[in-house]
Amino acid sequence: MLLLFIFSIFFQFRISSQQFPRPCATAEVLRTKECCPLWEGDGSVCGARSGRGFCQDIVISDRPNGPQYPHSDIDDRERWPLVFYNRTCQCAGNFMGFNCGECKFGFFGANCAERRESVRRNIFQLSVTERQKFISYLNLAKNTISEDYVIVTGTYEEMNNGINPMFADINVYDLFVWMHYYVSRDALLGGANNVWTDIDFAHESAAFLPWHRVYLLHWEHEIRKLTGDFNFTIPYWDWRDAQDCQVCTDELMGARSPLNQNLISPGSVFSSWKVVCTQPEEYNSRAALCNGTGEGPLLRNPGNHDRARVNRLPTSADVEFVVSLPEYETEPLDRTANMSFRNVLEGFASPETGMAVRGQSTMHNSLHVFMNGSMSSVQGSANDPIFILHHAFIDSIFEQWLRRHQPPRTLYPAENAPIGHNDGYYMVPFIPLYRNGDYFLSTKALGYEYAYLLDPGQRFVQEFLNPYLEQARAIWQWLLGAGVLGALVAGIVAAAVALACRKRRQRKKKSVSAYGERQPLLNSSEEEGSTSYQTTL
Repeated sequence: MLLLFIFSIFFQFRISSQQFPRPCATAEVLRTKECCPLWEGDGSVCGARSGRGFCQDIVISDRPNGPQYPHSDIDDRERWPLVFYNRTCQCAGNFMGFNCGECKFGFFGANCAERRESVRRNIFQLSVTERQKFISYLNLAKNTISEDYVIVTGTYEEMNNGINPMFADINVYDLFVWMHYYVSRDALLGGANNVWTDIDFAHESAAFLPWHRVYLLHWEHEIRKLTGDFNFTIPYWDWRDAQDCQVCTDELMGARSPLNQNLISPGSVFSSWKVVCTQPEEYNSRAALCNGTGEGPLLRNPGNHDRARVNRLPTSADVEFVVSLPEYETEPLDRTANMSFRNVLEGFASPETGMAVRGQSTMHNSLHVFMNGSMSSVQGSANDPIFILHHAFIDSIFEQWLRRHQPPRTLYPAENAPIGHNDGYYMVPFIPLYRNGDYFLSTKALGYEYAYLLDPGQRFVQEFLNPYLEQARAIWQWLLGAGVLGALVAGIVAAAVALACRKRRQRKKKSVSAYGERQPLLNSSEEEGSTSYQTTL
């Protein structure tokens, strides 16, 4: 808690020099539709002078989408990101970022030449210090304005086609809450409550897993930049066979408040958090977008949910069944798909039969419903930090499936998936741009691993040895001081003992000199006719 307090005080009033790149949120950029900022490293566009990248036209896939969304040129997210930009930085080699000033996932160093594999660990295997650090990082992100990104608060039409930009600052944590809202919000068709609800660019089809994989990687990357801790990794919650919310303690993600069962305990920093983007009905009634302002406290009431919808949390057997399914996606490529690994893992199908179910939530969805609060609404679910732990474990199950089946990229749908989910579609609302199919691959290629998927020797080091080493590193000054003090005390004691022995030997020599032998040690008495043995000491 002391570490958390220090981080909160230090960064409480930090306002940085500033999911739209801040340099691209101007009327001029929106007019030209060219989002190609300078890289400060060499002062050139996209770092071209250093060979990092170049400003190029965006090539959009023309493969057909599924029939779930019948409209065209209505929503800003269609053919992402052409409504806003048609030229962006295309980075070379291991470079990444909206100005090619950063490294691709898994690469580090000034020239992005250092390859490193990070390990995401079970939150219950973290040391006390590591847990406190994780929570302090979350709170720091919640209290720090994003340096690099702003959010859009109006549609392109409301901006008069870009003449009047509508953007707002947002803190680093809420940036990702807003992104999750924006990718899953209803399409505004014009006028109050005139919306199309059967649309979601990150859920209910093939992109669910690749999109959330990039989302977590991007979130992890922003936390590293914010804190300067480039060894940071997202922990996961292994909820298999759980009977309750194991992470709902004040030491971790916040216990239940004794005063109101829908709120977080006052003993947790999360009790003071304000949520954003949690009122979709209100936005639809005003035909408006979430603008990132606070909308009340974080809500959570785990276990007091609709039992008819979720009768239990997922088991180890459920996970094993899901991972055994050979098909990543099946027709019609949405939430009604049967025997689809993605659909069962997402939670629209049974983990016992593989068949789609109505009115029930399984696997991934069941955890959201079980939390019975902010996390139970798709658009605002990322407000609850348990979201991060939960989706990290979902990502690890995706990784299990990839390693077991080793699917070719051709297994990922190239066309006829719901809008936003085809292989070549750029993920909404990320800039820099990421294609869905590019992240249909193992974590090994992206520079990270999950502790429980390591071989036994590596797992022992990561889950059992490292926490103790981390604790030792955290208190190394005390250990060093104790060692020095111990050595000093031992030296004093040894010197005292040596001095005492020396004095004793000196006294012994003096005694022999004063009371020396005046007759043999063995003295015979002939008069008594017997032999006696005595010393003259």
